[in-house]
Amino acid sequence: MNLHKLIFTNNACYNAGRRITPKGIMVHSTGANNPWLKRYVGPDDGLLGKNQYNNHWNQSMDREVCVHAFIGKLADGTVATYQTLPWDYRGWHCAGSGNDTHISFEICEDYLTDAAYLDKVYNEAVYLCVYLCELYGLTEQDIICHCEGHDLGIASNHGDVLHWWPKHGKNMDTFRAAVKDKLGGSAPDTPVEPEQPGGKIKAGDLVTITGTKYYGGQTIPAWVRKQKWYVYEVSGDRAVINRDESGRYAIMSPIKVSALSVVSAKPAENYRIHTVAHGDTLWAIAKKYLGNGSRYKEIVSLYGLKSNVIYSGMKLKIPNK
Repeated sequence: MNLHKLIFTNNACYNAGRRITPKGIMVHSTGANNPWLKRYVGPDDGLLGKNQYNNHWNQSMDREVCVHAFIGKLADGTVATYQTLPWDYRGWHCAGSGNDTHISFEICEDYLTDAAYLDKVYNEAVYLCVYLCELYGLTEQDIICHCEGHDLGIASNHGDVLHWWPKHGKNMDTFRAAVKDKLGGSAPDTPVEPEQPGGKIKAGDLVTITGTKYYGGQTIPAWVRKQKWYVYEVSGDRAVINRDESGRYAIMSPIKVSALSVVSAKPAENYRIHTVAHGDTLWAIAKKYLGNGSRYKEIVSLYGLKSNVIYSGMKLKIPNK
């Protein structure tokens, strides 16, 4: 999964701040021939590309619409997922009681004729659902599409995604089966052998998973245990892994530190971390920490930003003076 985050802090749904306890996942598709994420997600973060019409959803709108994530194409044509609401926020996605119970995501449609594109977004959606199921203790049976939501009486009368997927031999049953398979199914509960003895785990380390359970007690799927992962953050005996060694998969999963083994330790870095808050700018951050706003380019370079756009929740690396 190629997961990114750009929270819609300017959408009224986010600012309403209502929370839910997720009980399921609802799959949507956009109903428009536009596979590009930039149509809905903005502003440009250097990967999305510029939306020349500026009609993305991260702004005040004349209608109440907002989902938790979008799946579609980046500017370079690769498929990615963008989280656009905190997962436990109440979305505006189905005009029914499903808003109170379900995490939602939209898949950007094309002409509905490109089987290769559907394969890519379908598989990306599978991994997103696996991640969310693990995060909230859900199963594949808790996943529905908008059309099924209507049949259950919790969503408005829309056909997505069953107007699209069956054209290419897919449906919600095949989708749920794929999620079930990735969740582990009947895979043997055998931990991966570490390549070398582990030391003290810290953010940035490359690790293998030696245990079989996530921090919350859920079983770690076999495919996850087979990968090597980079550690995003550590707090006590809780570590969060966020991407695999190849860069193909991106997750945000908590695991006990004692269930990890270091493959390659990241050397100590000469920087500190600033968590971006609403209203922050690179210039103001540079002035605060480095004494001169014009030094913001050092932050851009150290973090590897593709543009000067930052958003709430980003953990920026700040050079030590």
